[in-house]
Amino acid sequence: MGRILFANVRVLDGNGGAPFEGEVLVEGNRIKQVARDRARAERGNAELIDGQGQTLMPGLVEAHAHPSFANTASLEALGEIPPEEHTLLAMKHVRLLLDHGFTSLCCAAAAKPRLDVVIRNAIRAGDIPGPRMLAASPELTVTGGLGDVRLKHLHRDTFAIVCDGPEEFRRVAREMCREGVDILKINPSGDNFVPFALAQHTVMNEWEIAAVCEVARSRGKRVATHARSAESVKLSLRQGCEIIYHATLCDGEALDMLEAAKDRIFVAPTLGVTHATLYEAGPWGVSEEMATRFGLKHELEMAVANLKEMRRRGIRILPGGDYGFAWNPIGRNARDLEHFVRYLDMTPMQAIEAATRLGGQLMQQGEELGQVKAGYLADLLLVDGQPERDVTILQDKDRLTAILKDGQFHKRPVPARAAVRAAE
Repeated sequence: MGRILFANVRVLDGNGGAPFEGEVLVEGNRIKQVARDRARAERGNAELIDGQGQTLMPGLVEAHAHPSFANTASLEALGEIPPEEHTLLAMKHVRLLLDHGFTSLCCAAAAKPRLDVVIRNAIRAGDIPGPRMLAASPELTVTGGLGDVRLKHLHRDTFAIVCDGPEEFRRVAREMCREGVDILKINPSGDNFVPFALAQHTVMNEWEIAAVCEVARSRGKRVATHARSAESVKLSLRQGCEIIYHATLCDGEALDMLEAAKDRIFVAPTLGVTHATLYEAGPWGVSEEMATRFGLKHELEMAVANLKEMRRRGIRILPGGDYGFAWNPIGRNARDLEHFVRYLDMTPMQAIEAATRLGGQLMQQGEELGQVKAGYLADLLLVDGQPERDVTILQDKDRLTAILKDGQFHKRPVPARAAVRAAE
């Protein structure tokens, strides 16, 4: 059983406390010992890693991952990719996310029915490098809902499976469970870039949502819901959805219901995609004026107010910004921590805690993932800098001098790196 000792490090444990000088011993795939201040961890035959005063912290958790999205500028372009090439692209993306410090992914929809499942299984088998994954189905939507890109004269595909009525939703949900997904994704609300199904529109009915949730309960799966409108949030909560994506247009009743369910639900608002579409999509033909006309500026303002209120009420809010579109590409995912600081008045430490400790809870491994703590899984980052002071450091993969997942190095530290940077 391999042993690795990180000495001379600042330990940021993910539990909200200030970093402390210490040593961390990893044995196998677990953290064996955390020694504080001048205490020394066991040496024995451990491989010694001199952290040179760098920060050792938990690996990041992406709460809204789309590793099979292709950074396309349109929804239908995603459906044009053949499955073979699409599998290779998803393999590339999971490695890219691990390169950027994301050691766990909670997937929010696959672009094709089995893509997430195949990639998750290959990672678990050790066939390809990548983070821990909870695999999702494509987005189950309705005719005229988000993800229905068909034309009357032409069939087109994207990240969605179109269903109508509870029986059809139930059948497709069962098929997805048969194929091995961990999460069933539904689209009860629209989105502001879909003219026939806007963010304030609730396009699924309660019986359709109930049918998917019934299947999930019977199979031990979870339901994640694309719920921007207040009514879609309420319907999703009434039927037992655990992962609420967006929740941007909540009213008072929706906020009350979220608070009542705060011990079982998670909210990931995906600020990244809203910010990028509003301010950075110009090269792809979406000016700020156009995005404002679509309603994105109003939605962002409402989202910020609602999310601040959710924080006040103790609702768990996690970063994850719907990365995978041309103007919001995969690999920039750590930017959502900056958005949490900028828009939600979080401290960098609070944003990090949301992406680590709360992320472990989202992954259903809250007692063994997301903290630097004895007995926990050894998913660790060695960071050249102090991210609790400047969270943007985590956006630079070159500042991640070591990445450890499940006790194995994905990236080994380069000796004297911190000393070189200090000299520069």
